[in-house]
Amino acid sequence: MISLYFLGSFLVRVIGEKNFLRIYFIGGIAGNILFILMANAFSVGIGASGAIAALGGMLAIMAPKLPVFIFPFPFPLPLWIAIVIFLFLSFSPGIAWQAHFGGILAGIAAGYYFRRKRVLR
Repeated sequence: MISLYFLGSFLVRVIGEKNFLRIYFIGGIAGNILFILMANAFSVGIGASGAIAALGGMLAIMAPKLPVFIFPFPFPLPLWIAIVIFLFLSFSPGIAWQAHFGGILAGIAAGYYFRRKRVLR
């Protein structure tokens, strides 16, 4: 939820509420679809992590050098590095990495779209 707060509040100011909600829901749907297609038949996935990953993927394209602090690093990292670290941590046992990966892919696509169209609020 802390990721949703920080990524979301920044994105709402950049692209507006309606576009934010579109990306959030599209990222969640894309993450869940990829999870359903790639997970084994007995896996169960719940949550909004794919949607939040989409926000991170979008910001990694739109503002890749944005400095962010992530635990345990005592210094700021570029946002794109933080998103890559998040993706690698998603491969831990019991985490639906497929949903995170699907969300990030949707967010990257949206980031390129908004950056190309310069659709800013």
